[in-house]
Amino acid sequence: MCSLDVHVRICGQEIIKYDLEIKALIQDIRECPGPQSVLMDFNSEVKERFNQLRLRIQNMEQMAKEQDRETEKQAILSETESSRRQMLSNQTAWRKANLACKLSIDNLEKDELLYGGDSTVRQRKATKESLVQTSGDITESLMSISRMMAQSVSQSEETIGTLATSSRTVLETDEEFKAMTGTIHLGRKLISKYNRRELTDKLLIFLAVALFLATVLYILKKRLFPFI
Repeated sequence: MCSLDVHVRICGQEIIKYDLEIKALIQDIRECPGPQSVLMDFNSEVKERFNQLRLRIQNMEQMAKEQDRETEKQAILSETESSRRQMLSNQTAWRKANLACKLSIDNLEKDELLYGGDSTVRQRKATKESLVQTSGDITESLMSISRMMAQSVSQSEETIGTLATSSRTVLETDEEFKAMTGTIHLGRKLISKYNRRELTDKLLIFLAVALFLATVLYILKKRLFPFI
């Protein structure tokens, strides 16, 4: 059960991570100056993140069904539903960002056709390139955070494995202790039984010796003092 709770937390962290990455990519699309190939690359990354996010949400739903307590099950399902609504909101924002970006690229291409050598257009292009560089730096920072979170997830999985191994060892030790306790208890019963039997044997021997001595004394009395 503890292992399942850890997996739920890890899955929740991954959902947050992919949500942040999608938001960052949508912002990159809004600020994308073109060309179309760059926009296509951004969209490809967004699709990949959405697929990963959708898979994690499905995993969370499955883990909710495996919960024993109804309260914990409903809490996880509520969190899953919230993540699904956020994903739909991101999809809407993604479509709007694509429309805005395509409109911006179309306008820029028209300006270049009309004012091919104009310095204002060149300056605008340089500004857009600077924005692309800035967006790339932001994306790199987010990817660095993503790698750190992935390392954290990996460490959590290793911790789960260690806890599972320790749990098995403790259970095996407990079984051995129970078996040893049973053996000691049985030995104590046997010793008590043998002690009682030894006491009974001593009492019987004492009675037998007393009876023998009484018989001898009686015979001696009859032979030596028949007149008594």
